[in-house]
Amino acid sequence: MSFDSEWAEAKAVSMRLNQAPAMDPGGPGPQPGSADYIIHDDELGDIGHAAFGLFNGLESGGKHARTASQTAGTALKGDGFETGSALSEVSDTWDTQVKTLLQACAHISNHLDHTKKSRKEDDDWIETQLRIIGPVAPGADASVSASQISKFFS
Repeated sequence: MSFDSEWAEAKAVSMRLNQAPAMDPGGPGPQPGSADYIIHDDELGDIGHAAFGLFNGLESGGKHARTASQTAGTALKGDGFETGSALSEVSDTWDTQVKTLLQACAHISNHLDHTKKSRKEDDDWIETQLRIIGPVAPGADASVSASQISKFFS
């Protein structure tokens, strides 16, 4: 199979796979006419940094009233006020929600770190594989055929 025919076949497959359903203009996700989803390492870093910053701020900020709320709830409950039990329950619910959000922020940050690292490792592996395909005779075409490249993406 010639390079031109392999390339035409690869482009046809790419065109079929590289389609996105029609999106609502102005809505989330890719916009009409934009079938590519591209994200850059610096964007991943910014998102991960924001999640990490939220985690750090929320860890202290989300718990600053916990002790006072628990103390007030216990005191009110001890004095026979139903508000004390309600305040304690709200404080416990708030604490659970803060912990859930902290866990989500940590998960986002860790996942983005992992994604960035594994993408780099994949790129390095592909580069290495393409280099070890074999020596090229002087003056010969050093490009890799489409059929050779496609086996690295299966």
